[in-house]
Amino acid sequence: MNTTPIHRAPDSATARQALALAGVFQAASLVDELARTGQVDTRPWETLIRATLDTDPESFEAIYGGHPNNLRRGLEVLEAVVGRTQANPVVLRYGFSLLLLMNKLRSDSDMMSTLGRHLSRIQGQAEHFGATHENVIASLGEAYQETLSTLKTRIVVQGDPSMLQSRMMPERVRAILLGGIRFALLWHQQGGRRWKLVFQRSALRKALDQLG
Repeated sequence: MNTTPIHRAPDSATARQALALAGVFQAASLVDELARTGQVDTRPWETLIRATLDTDPESFEAIYGGHPNNLRRGLEVLEAVVGRTQANPVVLRYGFSLLLLMNKLRSDSDMMSTLGRHLSRIQGQAEHFGATHENVIASLGEAYQETLSTLKTRIVVQGDPSMLQSRMMPERVRAILLGGIRFALLWHQQGGRRWKLVFQRSALRKALDQLG
């Protein structure tokens, strides 16, 4: 994936929250697309996977590959969240469920530690095979399954049943969901809270205008 040129992330806290939230809804959109068609666009897919693997980024913008267009899919969904466009209810459900799961993960220090150990091991795999190699995707899926899938709150993915049972499909879905969790944690770290999505929609709309 081309990560140049590096566009400096906005100083505005709300704009940074918008970018992080775009990552969450990008994951939601890709899960929906994958479950229905069996395919996803390369650029948003790679952005999520690489962000998940980069647990110690050199900068905020490095997380999403240095250019907000890598989160374009998610930014477009976010336009629906703030009420500017018509929302896909399935995608929104996935996105808000990821935020809920993130909060549950944050409150479980043991699970956070387990997930961290998984990611440290998978980083080594990615260096050897490449970030989007199926061995890496399988390991990311396993990490999700052994941590977040054990919570009582789960994301039930709708789609073509035969597609969802095809080879590597469960692993790819879980890897995308893990990417969504990664951006949900980033959103929280930047001061994002669910109540702000209700009471600060105008600020989010302005932030989206800044991001183009």
